[in-house]
Amino acid sequence: MVLLKFFFITLLVLYLLRVIFRLVFPVVLAKMFSKVQQKAQNQSRQQSTKPEGSISIDYMPPKTEKKGNSDKLGDFVDYEEVK
Repeated sequence: MVLLKFFFITLLVLYLLRVIFRLVFPVVLAKMFSKVQQKAQNQSRQQSTKPEGSISIDYMPPKTEKKGNSDKLGDFVDYEEVK
């Protein structure tokens, strides 16, 4: 009797999950596609406002001066490969 009850409850839960998934999944998917479409439209609007051929730089790394003297780097030693 317990096994039959467990089997029945399991089938009922799986059926309910299937129905809920069929109802909720298309709505979530439609919202996700609309967000992606809106982002693409916003990007195309932003690109169209710039005149053709203009260049914009978003990030420039800070310039760092090289500190040190090349004399302090060490001596260069020639070597020959011994065979």
